[in-house]
Parts: sequence; C-alpha cells; structure tokens
Amino acid sequence: MAPVEGRTESSVFEGWEKWQIALAVGAPVCLGLAGLWYYTKVKKSDQTGDDLSKAKPPSAKEKVKSPDASKVASGSQKENESKDTPLGKAQEFKNIGNKNFKQGKYDEAIKCYTQALEVCPPENKTEISTFYANRAAAYEKLKDPKQVLENCTEAIKLNGKYTKALSRRANAAEQLGELQLSLEDVTAVCILEGFQNQSTLQMADRVLKNLGKSKAKEALKNKKTGMPSKHFMKSYFASFTKDPVQEMFKKNKTEKQEEKESNLPEQSNEEEKILNIPAPGDSGDSSSTSVVNGDPEISKSNFMKAVEKLEAGDYEGVLSLCRKEIDVSPPTHYCQLALLLRGTMFCLTAQSDQAQLDLDQLLSTEQLDKKIKVNALIKRGSLFISKEQQTDGLADFAHAVRLDPKNSDIYHHRGHQNIQLDRLEDAIKDFESSIELNPDFPNSYIQKSYAEHRRAAAEQSTMKLEKAIKSYEDTLKRFPDNADGHALYAQALCDLGRFDDADNEFETAIKLEPDNANTLVHRALLKLQWKHNIEEPVALIKQAIDLDDKCEYAYEILGTIEVQRGDMVNAVNLFEKAIDLCRTENEMSHLFSLLHAAKAQLQAAQTLGIPLPASFSQM
Repeated sequence: MAPVEGRTESSVFEGWEKWQIALAVGAPVCLGLAGLWYYTKVKKSDQTGDDLSKAKPPSAKEKVKSPDASKVASGSQKENESKDTPLGKAQEFKNIGNKNFKQGKYDEAIKCYTQALEVCPPENKTEISTFYANRAAAYEKLKDPKQVLENCTEAIKLNGKYTKALSRRANAAEQLGELQLSLEDVTAVCILEGFQNQSTLQMADRVLKNLGKSKAKEALKNKKTGMPSKHFMKSYFASFTKDPVQEMFKKNKTEKQEEKESNLPEQSNEEEKILNIPAPGDSGDSSSTSVVNGDPEISKSNFMKAVEKLEAGDYEGVLSLCRKEIDVSPPTHYCQLALLLRGTMFCLTAQSDQAQLDLDQLLSTEQLDKKIKVNALIKRGSLFISKEQQTDGLADFAHAVRLDPKNSDIYHHRGHQNIQLDRLEDAIKDFESSIELNPDFPNSYIQKSYAEHRRAAAEQSTMKLEKAIKSYEDTLKRFPDNADGHALYAQALCDLGRFDDADNEFETAIKLEPDNANTLVHRALLKLQWKHNIEEPVALIKQAIDLDDKCEYAYEILGTIEVQRGDMVNAVNLFEKAIDLCRTENEMSHLFSLLHAAKAQLQAAQTLGIPLPASFSQM
C-alpha cells in the first residue's frame, strides 16, 4: 500500500490517536502541552526586553551599555540623561552594574542596581522595572531563586508584559516548588512569544506535567469512589481468559444449565473443590479436598451472590458482598477468592491504596493457589505501573511468568502495560506470546496491531504503518465481529488520510457495539480532522455522553475542543468532570495538566488584557 499521494513521510502521521489529539483539534504541537492556543497578534511594542539580554552594541557615546538591555518603550527617558538629574544618576548606577555583571561580579552588580532603585524618581516606572529585572538576573547567577522571584515580581508589577521578568520568575517559582505561579508565568511568555520559542514550550510542558502529577496525588487521597460504566467493566473482565473468579461463575452457570436441562433441583456445591484452595486448618496439602468452615449458607449468600452479580453484569454491591465474605470467622473456603475480587473491584473504582492492601495480603498468604497468585500478580503489577512504580510492576509480571509461563493472560496484560510505557517492541513480543498460547483470543491480535500502529507513528515510518494496516486487516478477517478491531483499524486508516474508509469502519464498530461511547468520540475526532467543521463532532461527543455519562474520554476531548473555541471556562468544567471519573493516577495527572493549561491561559489572558481567540473560524 503506497503512501497517500501528495503527503510527505512525516505528514502521513498527522493522526488523532490520544497521543496526537492536539493535531485533530488544531492545537499547536508543543510536547505534552496539547491545550495551549496560538496567539500571534501580540504587538512587539507591547513587549519590553530584559535590560541584560538584548542589548545593542555600545555606541561611541555609550561606552558602558547593559549586556542584557533592549530599548525601553517609546516615550521613556534617554540613556544620555544628564548625570546631574536623579534619573541620570540612576542610569549611571545601572550602567556600572551592567559592567560588573559582564565581569561576573554579581554582588557588586546587585549593589549598583539597588543604588539605581534608591535614586530613580518613582514616575519612571519603565526604568525602575528594568532595574528590578537586572537585579533579578544577578541573583539568578548567584542561584538565589527567592530573591529572583521577589525582584521579578516588582518588575512585573510595573510592566505586566515584561517577557524576560516573567520568564525568570517562572524559572524561580519552579525551583521553589510554586508550580502554579510558574505555569501562569510561562504561559504568559508563550503567548507573548507567539508560541515560537521551543525552550519556553519545553518548560511549559515540564511544569504542566509536574503540576499534573502533584495535583493527581493530592486528589486521589480524597477522591470519591464511583463505579465505571458497565461497558468498561465488561471489557475489563473480558480481557482475562484465566481469571479464577470468572472460572467460578462460568462453572456456576454451566451447573445451573445442566440442572435446568435435567430438571433436577438445585443442590449446594459448597464443599466441592473448584480451585486448589486449602481450607483453614488443613494440612497445607494443596491437592487435598477442602472442608468448608463456617456456615455454608453464609458463604453462598455472600461470595456466590457476588459471583452471580458479576455474571449478570450487575456490579453494584459486589464490594460489600466480598467484605461480608472476608469478615466471616472462621474464614470460609472462598475467602481468598473474595479477597481477589475485592482487590479487583477496588482497582476498578479508583481505590488504589485499598486495592494494594488486599492484593498484598493475598500474595503473602501461604499455600496460595497458583491461579489466584498469578492473577493477583497481574493486577498488582498493573496497579504499580499506573502509580509510576514501573520497576515493581514489571517485577510482578516477571514473577507471574516464572510461576506459570503458559498463562496467556500474563503476556496480554504486560503487553498492554508496555504500550502505556511506550515500550512498543516489548509489547509486540508479549502479544505474540499471548497469541501463541491462546490463538482464539481476539484481544491480543488487536492489541498487537495497535502496538505496531503506535510504533509506526513514533518512528514516522510509512512502511511500518502499512504493515500495521495489513495486521489489522488480517485480524479482522479472523475476527470480523470484533468492534475494537474495527475502531482501531479506522484510526490507522485515518493516519493514511483514508477518511471515507475510516468512517465506514467506525460505523461498523458502532453497529457491533452500540453501547461503547468511546467509539463515538473517536468518530467525532475523525470528522473534526476530515471535515474541519465543529458542529457534527460536538454533536457526536454529546451523543456519547448521553449514551454513557461516565465516559471520561468524551469530557476530555470536548474540553480540549472548547479550549480551541476559546471557551476556557467551559473547558475547565469539562476537564473537572473527566477528573472526577478517571481511575488511575496517570490518567488523572494527564487531565490535571489539561485543566491547569486551560486555567493558566485564562489567567494569562486576563492579566495581559488579551482576548481569548478561537481556532475554529466557523464559531
């Protein structure tokens, strides 16, 4: 399959995967700073440079000139002001300070700038602002961020569009851990520079990420618990083929069906050994038959009831039923499974600390059944990675492989985590292992194609993108009714500019899985990139929210679009809704970055007196 005619190797990849959303909504691509907007109409006359960075070479009449100076705004006093006037004396102190600065005598330079401030008439605000900025530059050389911040603040009070002072204060605030102030200042600098300075954009990206991480950690401590959408829950449990809890309800379902067909009364199977779980008081021989301790009816009314809820897709109440099972004294035959299920539900409801406690407790149990142990290691490993504890997470997966190297679930879920970590080659190898062990499981084929797609995009390789396209096509021939396969294939087609074909694939995915709100959001992004019209994409996203009001992705993308419309207030509200719904620290960190990018732009625009522009001319 040849590259799209008229498109260069790199432009083929102007797609809209989550890692490239900024391109779809028209935002500038500046690392992780997807939310920032262009504003290139700031007049140069509105900006004043730092007196220590943009100086013109000294003229014959001015032997000592600021090593960092730019011309002050029109109307200011001239440099050759008589030395007999207060302003002239102030300028002379400044010039001497600049000379000391050039020679690396920063303490002496500070003294001179201080003298300039002491004698300068208060009405000369531009000059006073410059003296403060110069003194801040000297303190910066002495690595004193507190003094840099204080002096830049005074400079900015007198000149709100002083780019160098804003930039220096942003750096100092970052060093002092005042990330919100740093972000507001660096955002203002981005606007004043028209988003053209790469180092400023990199700083903004760094500050946003760090702020997002700190806010996410803080928010998770007080996060209200909530159940994700039923579609998300169903998809999560479907990603395991060797989950001991699901094996339980599959067996339960089979037995019920057999009883129904034989027209026999339902009988209790509480004493049947479904898994090799030694009951409390056993000899520890995992091959022996367990004896149920406690009232079997209690066990059935708690854990088995939770299993029946899972089977029916009714997830509310599962946590409380597991708790009741775990609290039975002495422990029942199903205590370990209840602990595994409760830990899983804690993971899914963004209660990561409680999830880890359950999984840690389970994994410390002696004579733990191998199936339970491997499943718990997969889930704890994924939890560790979501909390940016990569080493611990990968160690859990490696432990699981040593215990049961033929368990395809380990490789499938480690492959998924490797995608999140951008370890794409490792992800592809993991999915290949999963496919080899479980050739009838479509999810691994689809995720392998997706990892190949991600690799092609990262390497800007048309050849590898075509390989990924072929991989999707082969997968869909084998599993034509898999909705995720059609949706991900559509995204790859979009990267090749085959928008009609991509839209058809999305339409197929929606027909196959009409309860998946994410597919509607993806189709909206396609329409946005393809048609460059805002109305239909926004309508699709709102339709997704009506279908599933817990669709975090819909709020995130709609918020990003509102940023491009210039409606920062609505964008902030939408990002906050997405944050309330997200389940992991990584997701929350990303969303907080978007939220604070929007807030910073709103604040900067108000401070600078600049109207918020809209990127969509239709609006």
